[in-house]
Parts: sequence; C-alpha cells; structure tokens
Amino acid sequence: MTISIRFNDDEAQLIKQYAKHKKITVSQMMRNSILAELEDEYDLDAYQQAMRAYKEESVTHSHDEVKKLLDLE
Repeated sequence: MTISIRFNDDEAQLIKQYAKHKKITVSQMMRNSILAELEDEYDLDAYQQAMRAYKEESVTHSHDEVKKLLDLE
C-alpha cells in the first residue's frame, strides 16, 4: 500500500537528514515511527483498562502472603 504525506521543505529536509543519520530510508523511518506510535497507544489503552479493573476490585497481597499462598515457605 502506498500512502502520500505532504511536508513543507523544511520538514522534508529534517526528515531526510534524520533518516540518513539513522542509515535507513525515509519509508523505513516513517513506518517505524507510525508503528511505534500505534504500539504506544495500544500499551496505554491496556494500562488504562488494567488500572480501571484494579480500582474496581483491588485485591493486593504482600510478599509474605504470596509465599504462603504458593507454599513457598
């Protein structure tokens, strides 16, 4: 799939220089950046869901309690 993005001259130059510095193509840099952003969003959503679940039913155990529960003592 091909996607077109427009940048002004200064932005385009900055992007090209960054990609060159990283020794990757502009396409690779853009792909990596977009996928990293998507992964960050996914991770943040998972964290927020876990925090909501924790706040609704927050059961915690100390290390000693966990050891007893798992018969590690």
